[in-house]
Amino acid sequence: MPASLVVFLVAVPLSLGIAMASGAPLAAGLIAAVVGGIVAGALGGSAVQVSGPATGLTLIVADLVQTYGWRATCMITLLAGAAQIVLGVFRVARAALAVSPAVVHGTLAGVGVVIALSQLHIVLGGSPQSSAVANLIELPAQIAAKHSHAVAVGVLTIAVLAIWSKLPRMIRTVPAPLAALLVAALAAWAFGWDVTRVDLSDSFTQWAFPVLPHGDWHRIVGAVLLVALLAGVESLMCSVTTDGMHEGPRADLDTELTGQGVANMVSGALGGLPVAGGIVRSTASVRSGGRTRWASVLHGCWVLVFALGFGWSIQLIPMEALAALLVFLGVQMVNLGHVRKVHGHGEVPVYILTMGGVIVLGLAEGVLLGLALAALLALRRLTWVTINVRQEEDGHYHATISGSLTFLGVPRLTHELRQIPAGAGVDLDLNIDFMDNAAFEAIHSWRVDHERLGGTVDIDDIHDEWYAMAASGSRMFPAKTPLRAPDRWWLPWAHRRRRAPRPVVPPQGGPSGVECQLTAGAREFHRRTAPLVQPIFTELARRQQPSHLFITCADSRVVPSLITASGPGDLFTVRNIGNLVPRRGCEPNDDSVVAAIEYATQVLGVRTITVCGHSGCGAMAGLLSGGVNAGSLPGLRRWLRHGNHSLARFIDGESDGTDSGPLDRLCRVNVQQQLLNLRTYRRVDEQVLAGELELVGLYFDIGTARVHRLPSTLSVKT
Repeated sequence: MPASLVVFLVAVPLSLGIAMASGAPLAAGLIAAVVGGIVAGALGGSAVQVSGPATGLTLIVADLVQTYGWRATCMITLLAGAAQIVLGVFRVARAALAVSPAVVHGTLAGVGVVIALSQLHIVLGGSPQSSAVANLIELPAQIAAKHSHAVAVGVLTIAVLAIWSKLPRMIRTVPAPLAALLVAALAAWAFGWDVTRVDLSDSFTQWAFPVLPHGDWHRIVGAVLLVALLAGVESLMCSVTTDGMHEGPRADLDTELTGQGVANMVSGALGGLPVAGGIVRSTASVRSGGRTRWASVLHGCWVLVFALGFGWSIQLIPMEALAALLVFLGVQMVNLGHVRKVHGHGEVPVYILTMGGVIVLGLAEGVLLGLALAALLALRRLTWVTINVRQEEDGHYHATISGSLTFLGVPRLTHELRQIPAGAGVDLDLNIDFMDNAAFEAIHSWRVDHERLGGTVDIDDIHDEWYAMAASGSRMFPAKTPLRAPDRWWLPWAHRRRRAPRPVVPPQGGPSGVECQLTAGAREFHRRTAPLVQPIFTELARRQQPSHLFITCADSRVVPSLITASGPGDLFTVRNIGNLVPRRGCEPNDDSVVAAIEYATQVLGVRTITVCGHSGCGAMAGLLSGGVNAGSLPGLRRWLRHGNHSLARFIDGESDGTDSGPLDRLCRVNVQQQLLNLRTYRRVDEQVLAGELELVGLYFDIGTARVHRLPSTLSVKT
């Protein structure tokens, strides 16, 4: 109920202004508001969208009224509604979302500029010209002309609209458009200004059924489809936007399009403007608490009651105030936030061309220009190839080609590859999702020539074996296939598709060989990962500020950064057999773990110490066997004495049913015991008691790849 009242107060002045800008009877705006609220609100697929006169169709409606007359324009609106119903029934609403937002925002911006230029002449006491260009040319003369009270009303209206958002919240409960019109009407009445009043006389009584337009039927059909498509796209884009404003049910776009079609048929039959979802009305509804379609339906009811019972009050509004409201709204339609968004995606040219086309040529022409440029840019991006060539420290060249390799990219591809010196060794990464025959021939010919001149070329298809298949002649070039997951750094060496090891030629005639896996891995790090993480390591080179001391097992299957999703600089890590923490003063003495604890807590200031155990731990298996499994490993047997307290705790306790056997239970108990061992160090214990340090126990179940947090105790048993 409160939301419906707020939207009602916003909708009345907006509806009158849009009708005025469209060259339609002012009552047509109120009719569209009533129908949009009640019919589209009840039958549409969005719970919170509020429909009314379509702002984006103002120029189209004005042109239709001048060409065919008002009653024929109503018939075009009715037929457009029928077309929307057909589109909704065939469930093509999602296709409307394929229209670039840059085209939509550019269209609305162009419409806003045209509206502002035309209505500014009325504010200045003159009459608008036939086009936006003519309005712009005549504007200096209009500004220099002698002005009447109309200018004062217009300036006062714009001033109220401009400062309203800066007033206290209690005052701003009254919508700005309503407040501006009320202030303008009261000022004109109080000072006796000579202004033109809104005239609704006979608007509702002299109704006649719409008539078919006369003229070229091709143009009439085009007008029907244009109104249907533009109103539909405006409604669907608004519906998607409002979905992000609330947590209720998501909009059914096909149902919404069908509901808009029914509303346009009813509005056209009753003599109203075309209907579409409005972002201003919808936003006002959501911000006022509207969460169901009843906010829209009731707002339409209030507009109907107002029009029938209090329509006389509208006649107190100066026409110049309505024109000033339209100037302000037109300027607001050029939204800088939209410009920033499209700039981030490289679509500013589409926005500017669409807006310019709407202003200079017309709405339909501007939209078509914007769509054409958006399609060209999309085609350019689909065929754009990124080529990066750099020389490594060992003299080899590393080249990466990304994108879709088609004949359009062959000239640039060939130019970049031929910059590599003859005789050089080249590692070529193909990070591509498609390769046509022209691109293959270009790469293959370059490779053959390069190897003939003494160079080497090692090609790695990261996503798919496009080049290898084509080179073997076993593959034709089909349509694009889904990208295959690339190699990841966390895969074991045996699971990766790797190049053959590179022959090592040592300096000064030393023994030759093949580089080891670690050397090859470092080379791969330099080639793929180092350029990405270099800024991070440059920052970390000054100092380290880890937040955690992470004590875990030396087991090769435990990768701390992987199982904790941490990165460089996050963990200060200690790894040993069995993730053991020797108790203070125990034998045999071990200073390595103690030194790490002291440095982490007193120098680095970590806030958490984590002990992480894992399933199938060999150290715990040695404890269970009484040292038998350690065999002839005296160092290991001495080290495992630090686990005797864990073994005693294991013997003293019982299974709680969460473990999979004795070894699994001991692995878990050991983590809890190491947390107690940490408390034997005075500084650690003091920081824990003071709430400055937290002790955490983790358990990594290797078989299921799951990390569990284990319960810990704060008591220390000596």
